[in-house]
Amino acid sequence: MAEEDNQSLHNENNENIRVRTLRDHMNSTRTSAPSCIVFSPDASHFNFKLGIIQFLPSFHGLDLENPYLHLREFEEVCNTYNDLNCSMNTIRLKLFSFFIKR
Repeated sequence: MAEEDNQSLHNENNENIRVRTLRDHMNSTRTSAPSCIVFSPDASHFNFKLGIIQFLPSFHGLDLENPYLHLREFEEVCNTYNDLNCSMNTIRLKLFSFFIKR
């Protein structure tokens, strides 16, 4: 019997099936367009504190919601958060995904 490599299996039709490793699952191939948001180099030094999320307003995109009012509230909350390691723009970019509700 021929030796098989550790990276493949065979199904009942004797077709070669490649086993996906944990690394393959964690670093999957991108199938969508890359994000247009580019973080500055200081973004890796962002000290994230979970309590700030509770203070962020929620924006759902409904017709009766005023997006400008929500953005102003979002900026006010972000302005209360001080981090000496990164800029205010980085703080806003990092927290923005918690502001938008789907």
